[in-house]
Amino acid sequence: MSTYQTEAEVKAVVRAFESCETDKAAFKHQDHLTVAVCYLEELSLDDAIAKMRNSLWRFIVHHNVDRQKYNETITVFWFELVAKALRQMTSSSLVEKCNAVIEAFSNAGLALEYYSPELLFSDRARELFVEPDLKDL
Repeated sequence: MSTYQTEAEVKAVVRAFESCETDKAAFKHQDHLTVAVCYLEELSLDDAIAKMRNSLWRFIVHHNVDRQKYNETITVFWFELVAKALRQMTSSSLVEKCNAVIEAFSNAGLALEYYSPELLFSDRARELFVEPDLKDL
């Protein structure tokens, strides 16, 4: 797990994702978290989620990824967790915030502590946000 040294590195991840320059296989969990932090620093939670949703759909279409890969519940879940973490942080730089979030949430499978696989990967959860069935957010 690499961490960022400069804000330019962080912004480059976001720019490459939004422009679909990042290869579909190269856009990893850490990159999702980086984009989430950047969006949440600029927008309200709802607007940040909407922007991520739109960006992910553009990315999926551009790279001809199976549409079943998108999961609204997973997207909202991560944004809720990242937003909560950001609210608890003392004032720090974008680089520090990204690195702290990546360190705190390095486990990409964390959602399965909150959701049963049956619920998380259901058609309903892919299409709209559903509340966790194992423990509260």
